[in-house]
Amino acid sequence: MRIFRFSCLEEVKKILDEIGVDPYGTKIMLPKTTTFLIRLSAISNIAANILKQEMLSLGADAAIARGALTGRIKKTDVLLIGQLAQFNALAGKLKIQPFGLQKLAGELNENIKNFTKNNFVLSLRKGYLDLNNETQIMGIINLTPDSFSNDGLYRKFSNNYPDLALKKALSMVADGANIIDLGGVSTRPGAKNISIKEELCRTIPVIKLLAKKISAPISIDTTNPHVAKAALDVGAQIINDICGLRDKRMIKVAAKYNAAVVIMHMLGRPANMQKIIAYESLIKDISLYLKNAIFSAQAAGIKPDKIIIDPGIGFGKTTAHNLKIINHLADFKVLGKPILIGPSRKSFILKVLKRNSQSQTTGTLATCVMAAERGVNIVRVHDVKSVSQSLKMVKAVKKC
Repeated sequence: MRIFRFSCLEEVKKILDEIGVDPYGTKIMLPKTTTFLIRLSAISNIAANILKQEMLSLGADAAIARGALTGRIKKTDVLLIGQLAQFNALAGKLKIQPFGLQKLAGELNENIKNFTKNNFVLSLRKGYLDLNNETQIMGIINLTPDSFSNDGLYRKFSNNYPDLALKKALSMVADGANIIDLGGVSTRPGAKNISIKEELCRTIPVIKLLAKKISAPISIDTTNPHVAKAALDVGAQIINDICGLRDKRMIKVAAKYNAAVVIMHMLGRPANMQKIIAYESLIKDISLYLKNAIFSAQAAGIKPDKIIIDPGIGFGKTTAHNLKIINHLADFKVLGKPILIGPSRKSFILKVLKRNSQSQTTGTLATCVMAAERGVNIVRVHDVKSVSQSLKMVKAVKKC
């Protein structure tokens, strides 16, 4: 006898295929093998009681506040407990119900569809990036003199830094990087602002050179639409905006150039993001921020298959917040977009491990492996070779 615990439907299908189940039978049984816990917030007690009765009628269940059962409170959170097949049936039943349950049916279908989606393909200006099979790696090249990770290549009086960047990029691609991310401004807490002219001077010559020499798509890490435009003009294909496309000019640039974008969550700006950190509900607040940013981006002309989301590890978060985000990365799958995280060499790792800088690398590897297990599509890292080897082990284990 074996008791299984699966992380995805593909694993269950493999077992059914091994048994020799008829394909039609597999199609019927797969939705019965996946159980979801879905929490709904601030549902009217009338709607909550209808939900409970409908779930019970399907052989599932719903947990609601005692006061909602007795009518003593007007609203309650609801925890729906059931199989995928039962939720599909529930959505059909709710379509004919009043009290806002028709709208809930649509949201339920959409969120479950997004949550179970794994077959992402990122559309680029030149080709595409397949995110279906394994977690991809974005290699970081800092073109700054003041990087928090002490790996900045740019020096004001250095004439060969573009060649140094090319050498590093080629090495990263050989080690397993699928994207090269270039940034000319430090985003460490308290970082000083620099002029647009200086940011252009640091980044554009390198992008121009790399675009001719490497096969991996180039990402420009910037919050400035002028820099993004210049980068796209010389070969960049992705805009990595830590400000989450708050600047509407950035959205216009991305839409005009048909560029892919990374939308990140951050409180405030790098200069003040760690000074006042407050959330009503961490995961819920970040999800809502990203959801609104996605809506704005798509409404302005950025195509749905060109958007990546990033919950923003280290940007306006405490150590506890960062750890919680990593543990709950799968929660962001309901947004229906590829997920990127950047835990690499962040200070929260040192705070947890209480050791020297070497522990930043081992801590980064651990977070990347956990992220891959939770369905993250891209990890943004400095140590490409070590992370690539770790992710290969994850892939090898999953295949067995």
